[in-house]
Amino acid sequence: MPTTGPGSGDERSGRLLALGDVHGCLAALDAVVEAAGVGPGDTLVTLGDYVDRGPDSRGVVDRLIDLGSRCRLVPLRGNHDLMFSQALELFDEAPGVFAEPWSVPGLSTWLGCGGLQTIDSYGGLDAVPPEHVEFLDRLSDWYETDRLIFAHACYEPGLPMASQPLDLLHWTSLRDYEPGPHRSGKPVILGHTAQRDGEVLDLGHLLCIDTCCYGGGWLTLLDLHTGRTWQADLRGTLRDHPPG
Repeated sequence: MPTTGPGSGDERSGRLLALGDVHGCLAALDAVVEAAGVGPGDTLVTLGDYVDRGPDSRGVVDRLIDLGSRCRLVPLRGNHDLMFSQALELFDEAPGVFAEPWSVPGLSTWLGCGGLQTIDSYGGLDAVPPEHVEFLDRLSDWYETDRLIFAHACYEPGLPMASQPLDLLHWTSLRDYEPGPHRSGKPVILGHTAQRDGEVLDLGHLLCIDTCCYGGGWLTLLDLHTGRTWQADLRGTLRDHPPG
């Protein structure tokens, strides 16, 4: 199945920034965005997993929609965003299944992976605003510039990005499959595989910047041109001496 992405192109003037998995951690998101001074000259690639597990998934989606008017936002799709979208579609088509949600395989997986926290943040799936549904529907599966590639979880080194398997892009952990350099020679920026020590994983040909904010680590924002990072914890406290 072909993947969807905003395409390839030259990097624009200004900063190129990447944001790791947010998972409902609004205070951390606000802290790193403000500390970095994200503004109109910046391209911000968010690597997915905006919802689930943390306390304010609704607030995170609201903030990302707002960021789209403050900078050039390139939001990618993570597996948690995919599960949320699928749950919303199921709720629209067959709301009766939510009477016994734990008996529905795909739905029970989402609920057990933080979906309950997302539902709580909205006050019910029937309260999810249309603009949030539209935001989730517009997410891309990958992004590529003239020098870098971005995806949520993983990739197949020998395939162009438009031919990547969706399961690999959304679901595969680097602990299960550690890919080699991409055929393009471009470094790949990923999230998904939580680095519980709070440090960015740098393998040379790939970086993983999911530093496990919801689990006691940090939310990482990375400047791809300079290597500078900004990190904040669940409460929005900035890290004194982040790597980079």
